[in-house]
Amino acid sequence: MADLDSVLGCLDLNLDRSVERLSALLRIPSISTDPAYGEQCRLAAEFLAGDLGAIGFEAAVRETPGHPMVVAHHDGPHGSPHVLFYGHYDVQPVDPVSEWKTGPFEPVVETMPDGTKRIVARGSADDKGQLMTFIEACRAFKAETGGLPCRVTIFLEGEEESGSPSLNPFLDANREELSADVALVCDTNMWNRDTPAISTGLRGLVGEEIVVKAASRDLHSGYYGGAARNPIHVLAKILADMRDDAGKITIPGFYDGVEELPEDVKKSWEGLGLSDESFLGEVGLKVPAGETGRSVLEQTWSRPTAEVNGISGGYTGEGFKTVIAAQATAKVSFRLVFSQDPDKIRAAFRQFVEDRLPADCSVEFHPHGGSPAIQLPFDSPVLQKVRTALSDEWPNPAVMIGMGGSIPVVGEFKNRLGMESLLVGFGLADDAIHSPNEKYEMSSFHKGQRSWARILAALGEG
Repeated sequence: MADLDSVLGCLDLNLDRSVERLSALLRIPSISTDPAYGEQCRLAAEFLAGDLGAIGFEAAVRETPGHPMVVAHHDGPHGSPHVLFYGHYDVQPVDPVSEWKTGPFEPVVETMPDGTKRIVARGSADDKGQLMTFIEACRAFKAETGGLPCRVTIFLEGEEESGSPSLNPFLDANREELSADVALVCDTNMWNRDTPAISTGLRGLVGEEIVVKAASRDLHSGYYGGAARNPIHVLAKILADMRDDAGKITIPGFYDGVEELPEDVKKSWEGLGLSDESFLGEVGLKVPAGETGRSVLEQTWSRPTAEVNGISGGYTGEGFKTVIAAQATAKVSFRLVFSQDPDKIRAAFRQFVEDRLPADCSVEFHPHGGSPAIQLPFDSPVLQKVRTALSDEWPNPAVMIGMGGSIPVVGEFKNRLGMESLLVGFGLADDAIHSPNEKYEMSSFHKGQRSWARILAALGEG
């Protein structure tokens, strides 16, 4: 505890210097989607590798067919756990520039009317500010104790904002080097500015496009209406049959692998105080449409879904055309939870469609990707250590939350490296990531550093 206290004091004393280091990184316009910024992406990678080397990491810029990766290693005490920290140094484009109050790559510290401060620049929250919280925690440990409490590998990507085309080949080629006991991913948010969060689950995804065909050509509805099969009717009925009146998915076997939440987790979510009305009211809705009797947090974090994302058929242009379409198309996606199998879900859906296909109709299926859900065991000892460490730092205890979407790298760490991920970040919902005037609260940056110091200390205890 004495060592941790001195590390926390070091972080407090050197906050201004850490802001200067972050600002230097923020000035580098590392936009990965635009080839014109390729050299700037390399400069950002070299900046980080140099900074980590100065701390005492064995750090290197590693080439890929696209933007380089940064990989750095530091030993820990004998027998200590090995953690892999992941972040990304690339950023989104800044358009529209006219809406920025200051230069996107000219970081400023703004003082708000309530006295709080924020760092404004592209990448301040996504993800340069977030990754620097971890690096600063390591820097303070080195300064105060001469080492780190556990073995640490830092892995920083330069293509996260452009689809990560080099990520999977890099993981496959460096599997042994990058494998660790657990991954720490910082690209997430807190529940609110006083309540830290650990994201314990990410929903998986199955995408499928279906094309129902009937006649050999579009038909005149006056000549053939009532006699010829209409594939739009067929498709609409199939899609409607996927859910019952209580919002439950009716595809046989769909809920295989779906577990109920532990009661303590469910109660903790209820204690977050998010009502159906407040969640839906922001988008002009008020009545939950998912499974009856479940909160919106359950519906979006821990329950699977079947959604129709697009549907087309017949004439959809200006004016009116009385035709019976030869075919109708729908794009359907399924969000998966716990141990649902993407391949089984896809097969069950296709069988569901084929079982409802009437005479004179055929169907084509076109897959659009699939990935399983990621679920950290709620009773994981590592999870409990991190939860306690975060709760010791922030005004409110840390909460365990789910995420309705997905973070691809987390799935790849699981599938390719066999490694679970802890998702801990200090962003806020109003940080305007990907938008003009992106910001990162000074409290997130400062207490994020202190949080990682506490987490590293807790993990190092074995």
